[in-house]
Amino acid sequence: MTGKFISVEGIEGAGKSTQIQFIKSYLENFNKSVIVTREPGGTPLGEEIRELLLRPRKEGMSDDTELLLMFAARAEHIKQVISPALAAGKWVVCDRFVDATFAYQGGGRGIDAQRISSLSDWTLNGLSTDLTLLFDLPVHIGQQRVNQRLLEKDRFEQEKTDFFEKIRLCYLDRAVNEPKRIQIIDASQSIDNIQQQVSISLNKLLESA
Repeated sequence: MTGKFISVEGIEGAGKSTQIQFIKSYLENFNKSVIVTREPGGTPLGEEIRELLLRPRKEGMSDDTELLLMFAARAEHIKQVISPALAAGKWVVCDRFVDATFAYQGGGRGIDAQRISSLSDWTLNGLSTDLTLLFDLPVHIGQQRVNQRLLEKDRFEQEKTDFFEKIRLCYLDRAVNEPKRIQIIDASQSIDNIQQQVSISLNKLLESA
């Protein structure tokens, strides 16, 4: 039996962490074995790479280096965590996956999508999410939420508004092009309304399992 792979996407301040815990609990109510993981990260090596990527640094980091580090962490994550869990019939819920790379490094940094696709094809080797939940909200609302909760921002959170506007547009464009896989959730709604929409998407996936 093969498990299901769900990714959760969205800009900073979209409320992903809250919804991931809801998704885990919801699926466990249907007796599913659920693993929650994240990118970049998810493995000891991946978490070290995550720290490199997120730590604010005076000397900066080239866009190409950032992209390659993302895929290095992802390759390890897939081999060590995601693929074994799916093969064991578990449901994997991942905080960001490859759509985030197209959005952040493609949309935000301006790296050519074909270069990202080449790395993606090599690293994923046919792997795809069964469902991607995109928690969408206006950038200014997301930034307000981040400013309210954080004392120190990471390297991405320190970016300017225009960076996140590009990311949001890229996410939405991918959702338009893959409407069956990527479900857009209005993250500016109340938590109850958001969870109702999430439940509908999860029920469809459960029915197909």
